[in-house]
Amino acid sequence: MGALTVILAAAAAWIFGALWYGLMGKAWMEAAGLDPDKVNPRNPRPYLVSAICLVLVAGMMRHMFAQAGIDSPGKGFVAGLGIGLFLATPWIVTNYSFAGRPAKLSLIDGVYATGGSAIAGLVLTLL
Repeated sequence: MGALTVILAAAAAWIFGALWYGLMGKAWMEAAGLDPDKVNPRNPRPYLVSAICLVLVAGMMRHMFAQAGIDSPGKGFVAGLGIGLFLATPWIVTNYSFAGRPAKLSLIDGVYATGGSAIAGLVLTLL
């Protein structure tokens, strides 16, 4: 599990996000209170920030997996699922709850955090 594996895991989670928000984009914008006419999909900044953050997440997952002896695809997937479901999603729900955001936004972003973490965990242990 080297640097290339971390980058590939981050890329896989990023692609999952592109697919997920491609499907859920309209519902997500509505729940986030965004006006689709004012959103600039050509602005590269959010995509770059997302990619950098996913490299950080995958890098930390790699470190945690090495420390915990998580070395098979099944274990990687389940560990990633747990990270997303029981670490990332509760933080999202907490933040959105205090911000008064709709539960639907927590659900959409929580599914992304959970699925992306599971996919990253799988990729980290496949290679």
